[in-house]
Amino acid sequence: MIVACQPNSRNRAAAGRDAFESSAPYQSEVEEGLGAAVAILVDTSGSMNGQVPGDSRPKFVVAREALEAMFDATDALVAKRPDFSVKVGIYSFSSNVSTVLPMRSFDRAAVRDALTRLPRPGGGTAIGEAMRAARPALYRAGVFRKYLLVVTDGENTSGRSPDEVAREIFLKSERGVQIYFVAFDTSADRFAFLKDVDGDVIAAGSGAELRTALDEIYRGRILAEAATLGEREPGQR
Repeated sequence: MIVACQPNSRNRAAAGRDAFESSAPYQSEVEEGLGAAVAILVDTSGSMNGQVPGDSRPKFVVAREALEAMFDATDALVAKRPDFSVKVGIYSFSSNVSTVLPMRSFDRAAVRDALTRLPRPGGGTAIGEAMRAARPALYRAGVFRKYLLVVTDGENTSGRSPDEVAREIFLKSERGVQIYFVAFDTSADRFAFLKDVDGDVIAAGSGAELRTALDEIYRGRILAEAATLGEREPGQR
């Protein structure tokens, strides 16, 4: 679930479940145009309080700093392509899912503030539920290109499995949502299912490797692909 629900959230949550469980393809809730929407899903389970090899800081601190550095690429793209809309949403997950930054046009100050508000680690690891919770925001963002980027240090322990959710998103989005994982201080083999949904996973065993992995996925793939293909609707490649 997403915490801090708004009024009538029970009815909207029920409708969301019905839409997710339906076999019908996802439909955008608004008119879409040039740009990319990226939902960043950050693991804040109890294991993120541990240390990564070669670093005395908790993993959640290392991850937060790496994510902040990652957004340098957005600054560069926005400066180069002011016509290209980048929407960003940040979600944390442990046993439950929280919306830290609702999907919105990129604003560096808002992103930086959201990263400082990531919850302290604790609880289980609801990766699949986080993917499921963040997906609708991509279809309200008003842009063609849609991405899920998950940073996690463990396997799913709560709720639906990420394998099941990824396959459902892949089919119902008609390949319109690209899914990437960074396996931080854990085996990338846990997420081998991503190859079956045209996604990918990169392993990162240290803070430096985490920065490199995030840069490769976010700048080298997500922003590069979105800016290159953004003038055409998905499927017109």
